[in-house]
Amino acid sequence: MQHLGTKQLETERLILRAFTLKDAPAMFANWADDPEVTKYLTWPTHESVEVSRAILGEWTARYTEPGFYNWAIVPKDVYEPIGSIGVVGFDEAVTSAHIGYCIGRQWWHQGITGEALAAVIRFLFEEVGVNRVDSRHDPHNPNSGRVMAHCGMTREGTMRQADRNNQGICDYTLYAILANEYFHR
Repeated sequence: MQHLGTKQLETERLILRAFTLKDAPAMFANWADDPEVTKYLTWPTHESVEVSRAILGEWTARYTEPGFYNWAIVPKDVYEPIGSIGVVGFDEAVTSAHIGYCIGRQWWHQGITGEALAAVIRFLFEEVGVNRVDSRHDPHNPNSGRVMAHCGMTREGTMRQADRNNQGICDYTLYAILANEYFHR
């Protein structure tokens, strides 16, 4: 793997870019303050814009690390972040990246998350050189699994009571795509 850090990525409708501290109000208003958005996530709903600003402070401080990948999802027609997508875990021994993402409710069911995920998958395989990209979701949130499947990821199975999110102890369903599958489709 050749770690490149959070390089700006562009798709037809989106700019995926590094966050700045100025994104705190948009982060809070567009997704982080919504309990419906955070329902199946591992981090709590933000109680104030100060919480969002503190999180962004942690993230922006890490952008100098070449192995840190965390993008703001910015639609070209909105001009501010409506969600985030990033590598939330790496296994260097098997060159595997685990992706997490979140998007504001107003932008659900528009293909935006899939477009962002496809761009990150492409970047990780073609530029970083990972061998495997995976992601997981709570089975009670099947739309997230549909996003993964739409991006060419294969459902590998469900681990029972193996995770914890804002609903408590939960199952998770794992999806993955391998480099040889990505390059030969």
